[in-house]
Amino acid sequence: QVQFWESGGGLMRPGESLTLSCTAFGITFENYAMAWYRQPAGAQRDLVASIEIGGTRNYADFVKGRFTISRDKTKNAIYLQMDSLEPEDTAVYYCRRLRWEDNWGRGTQVTVSS
Repeated sequence: QVQFWESGGGLMRPGESLTLSCTAFGITFENYAMAWYRQPAGAQRDLVASIEIGGTRNYADFVKGRFTISRDKTKNAIYLQMDSLEPEDTAVYYCRRLRWEDNWGRGTQVTVSS
């Protein structure tokens, strides 16, 4: 059973930057395509960004140009660098393997407010 741990969330002001981290027990990240998702309160969970095994990155239109997904093989972790944060980025952020039906972790709350 794979378990994911997300961390790094917080209360931010519009325009600020934040980096989220994700680690897991039970898998080696470099062997899978990985992804970040987010779920605003009362809304559906959406795919935010993904990174393929070969390193190809894809982003949702609503974060393109502002967020960057990356992978650290030595730490078995993935990250989401979030720049130019907007109030609409407020959500719980989750990581998971792309195209796998893993259990969701607890996520990390990001709140963007002035």
